[in-house]
Amino acid sequence: MPTTHGATRTLVRGAVVVTVDPAIGDLPRGDVLIEDGRIAAVGADLDAAGAEVVDATGKIVLPGFVDSHRHTWQTAFRGVGADWTFGQYGRAVHGTVRRHYRPEDVYLGNLLGRIEAVSSGVTTMLDWFHCSDHPDNADAAVEALRQAPGRSLFCYGAGAGEEPIAAEVTRVREQVPGDDMVLGLRGPVLTTMDTTAADVGLARELGLRVSVHVHGATGWPRGDRPIADMRDRGLLDDRTTVVHGNGLSDDQIAMMADHGCSVSISPDVELKMGHGWPETGRMLAAGVRPSLSVDDCPSAGGDMFSAMRTAFAVARGFGGDLGARDVLEFATINGAIACGRGDRTGSITPGKDADLVLLDAEDPSVFPVGNAVGTVVTAAHPGLVDTVFVGGRVVKRDGRLVGVDLASLRERVLASRDRIAAAAGIAVDGTWTPDA
Repeated sequence: MPTTHGATRTLVRGAVVVTVDPAIGDLPRGDVLIEDGRIAAVGADLDAAGAEVVDATGKIVLPGFVDSHRHTWQTAFRGVGADWTFGQYGRAVHGTVRRHYRPEDVYLGNLLGRIEAVSSGVTTMLDWFHCSDHPDNADAAVEALRQAPGRSLFCYGAGAGEEPIAAEVTRVREQVPGDDMVLGLRGPVLTTMDTTAADVGLARELGLRVSVHVHGATGWPRGDRPIADMRDRGLLDDRTTVVHGNGLSDDQIAMMADHGCSVSISPDVELKMGHGWPETGRMLAAGVRPSLSVDDCPSAGGDMFSAMRTAFAVARGFGGDLGARDVLEFATINGAIACGRGDRTGSITPGKDADLVLLDAEDPSVFPVGNAVGTVVTAAHPGLVDTVFVGGRVVKRDGRLVGVDLASLRERVLASRDRIAAAAGIAVDGTWTPDA
């Protein structure tokens, strides 16, 4: 969902500027000029008479992070599934908890989850919503994204099965215009290829990108070559994002590259839940530049710093030659491209939206900063996020969110979680071990 552009001129002055734009590079001390919500200029000692000046001395300025896949509605059950396998997660969240969700629960989970994300520097996020049991749930999720600061894409996930979804997807599409909506496919591993083809056809008819889960933990219940099956039916193109991709054969990854597909890798969840090794290196070798995502907060942290650090360590551990800058690109410009917004965000480039994150570079956990990119990828954390701009508008300043009543929201989320847990007859203290 769009955010209102700032209407003033703002000069972010004196920061270490990491642009993620190879034509501009990084500035050891530079300025970023914002005009009408967009980046007007990047350079040293910019002249910006009449602009509001933000003193960014001792700060690192980055483009906002882009999370290309998050099941935000589950936020209230944070940490409950830290020890779960993928099978246990499916039994717990989809087989037990989800049926007790009411629209107000969906709303609160999405609202808190989106606020959490923007507070840690995620300025653009794809909400992969698969609690669509009732139309009111989808409406509540959309409304929460509109109320929360930050740019959000609503990815409508229809679950599994063969039921017709065209009427409901079309109804939601009328509420979510432009590129703010994506269709989360049911197939090819959770339904038939005929249904998958129909869903992709619907997405193309409605002008939607598609996102599809494919990973080894599903056991390929409907065939062991899901990407090849989609290719054979003409269902792959540059509007397709494959989520995870663990265990795909080399030739299927090559098919993704040949058709311009993107991939969203969730390294923490993939490792912990048994999906398989994150396929960062194999994707890069085939010419597919990964994006990164959190996936779900019952079992993983909700910030991109953790995702970058895990992705980097695993890839290097397998002998990959990627560098820290590659990983930062995964979390910024590659994510923007995967969301169809590479021309609008993901780098500090004049003409793009002013989606910026200022990190405290004087905190003892990162000081002194020599290699800014290396520091961000290997050592930075959400506690460093001092200021966040979305479309030139400040949504976090001096480490505090602007215009967000967190006390009230916390109280409401706790009541929601406790009601659901009581209805489901489960514990939220980590002692609940669902069957796989």
